[in-house]
Amino acid sequence: MFDIMGMVYGALNAVFNPILAMDPNPSNPALTVLIIAFIVSLITTVANKYLVDQDALNEKQAKMKEFNKELREAQKRGDGKKMAQLQAQQTEMMKENTEMMSEQFKPMIVTFVPIILIFFWMRASAIHDLVIILPKTVYWVTLTPLWHVLGSFFYGGQATIPYGIGWLLWYMICTFGMSQILRKFLGFKQGF
Repeated sequence: MFDIMGMVYGALNAVFNPILAMDPNPSNPALTVLIIAFIVSLITTVANKYLVDQDALNEKQAKMKEFNKELREAQKRGDGKKMAQLQAQQTEMMKENTEMMSEQFKPMIVTFVPIILIFFWMRASAIHDLVIILPKTVYWVTLTPLWHVLGSFFYGGQATIPYGIGWLLWYMICTFGMSQILRKFLGFKQGF
């Protein structure tokens, strides 16, 4: 019987260990996590770019926003006639909203397994012991104390270091930033 998870871990080691070895501080591989965040952001952003019709999605979002605005204004004014007209359109708008959500779901289907495997590798590798010390303001703005309480599993018990974060929160911060940069670079009209 094959040890599938062992094989996956071995394959991911072959890909990511050279990156980890080039990290200036392999015992606290913050740069490696940044590079992995870039790779994952690139995969997800490219998947979004080529699997979702961005123009159609933006058009549907604008139409939905306009519909909701008209509905709020009609409710505010107490315009029963306009409300009835808009409620007649509501089923069509719900159908478009469902289509929009299924469009946005396509890239997730493609990227879910690779991202889970990469998380599996990070959790099982030396990255698990990563600790980043944040400036006080960043520490509080990112709600790090709450993350420590809710996610101590991911921090390997190192949440007691003052203003420190573990690999998962560092990864999330890096991924958010990388995604924003890549989306702008690839010509997305809207942000994250």
